[in-house]
Amino acid sequence: MGGAQLLMTTFFFYGTLRYRPMLELLSGGTNGASCREAVLPGHRVLRSVEGDLPILIEDGTTSAKGTAWTLSQDAQERLDAYELPFGYTRRPVTVLAEGQPVDAQAYFPPGSLEASGEDWSYEGWLRHSLPLPMRRAAEIATNEPPLGGEALQVQGSMIDHRAAASLRARGMPTRLRHRAGPEDFELRRAGPPAGTFFRFEGLEIDHRRFNGERATGLSREVMVGADAALVLPYDEARDRVLLVEQFRTGPARRGDPQPWILEPVAGLVDAGETPKEAALREAKEEAHLDLGSLIPMFTGYASPGNATDHFFAYLALCDLPDDHATSGGLEAEHEDLRLHLLPFEEAMGLVESGEANAVPLISMLLWLDRWRAKRR
Repeated sequence: MGGAQLLMTTFFFYGTLRYRPMLELLSGGTNGASCREAVLPGHRVLRSVEGDLPILIEDGTTSAKGTAWTLSQDAQERLDAYELPFGYTRRPVTVLAEGQPVDAQAYFPPGSLEASGEDWSYEGWLRHSLPLPMRRAAEIATNEPPLGGEALQVQGSMIDHRAAASLRARGMPTRLRHRAGPEDFELRRAGPPAGTFFRFEGLEIDHRRFNGERATGLSREVMVGADAALVLPYDEARDRVLLVEQFRTGPARRGDPQPWILEPVAGLVDAGETPKEAALREAKEEAHLDLGSLIPMFTGYASPGNATDHFFAYLALCDLPDDHATSGGLEAEHEDLRLHLLPFEEAMGLVESGEANAVPLISMLLWLDRWRAKRR
């Protein structure tokens, strides 16, 4: 016969990997394999308490519906890297495919995932939850070589951050600027991304020019970050603000001899939470503030020429007494923050002197200056 025989494994997928486009991304491709409807007797798929996640449990009264695929060793290694680091275990099972028993492998969830009493609905997941996991899978698939299990575990939360940020991206008003259509620009990756926290991508770009012609094949590089929520705490009665001071790598790398920077309260918006929820959480974590409400200030890109970072800025009216905490942050995130209470006019003086040199803080203080003037 000649040639080495490929190692193949039959899998039973009962959850999100039933969706073929996601399976194609995470397995590196099914390479023409056929899909068969299958059931796993004596099991049931429940919805997790934490969210729309499928949890496979034993239940002698019913069968779990799914699909059976026979995939290559490379696909198994990729799927193992995706599942096993998060506590899933791959176990042998016998499923019924087209009425015939078939030996297969299935990924069982970790015991730390708590199941609700509600059946998980594949159709409901497609309708309501598909976009985020598909964006996540799309990023995982761009890595070459594929991410190993440990790397995926380390990078998983930031992959989720970026996936959620891409879903929040929406067009803002175009009264003055060009109103773009889908055909007006195209992005193509020039290679696999680099980086373990933020990602750095090389791109080739085509876009419409203002004279109606088209620029093609432009080489560009972009840092793919995440959305962030910013909060400027303001005590209107005392006319004072709270600022956060911390060491920042960007100024240090630029060569600035003073890399401790004054900023607003700020943090990344987690997948599954709104920017407002993130702002309230960060105010608690960084500044020990339990806020009831926020005033939206503005949203926008921090550096649109080379980064995806998008900020949601809020004003927080709150009580800032003299004995408020002077330090904050989470030890688990290695945060070392010093908190400053100072009169608003003194804060504006820092803008004029250049000591306040983080543009987000400058923008928020200028916004507050206008808002404050209207209240007086």
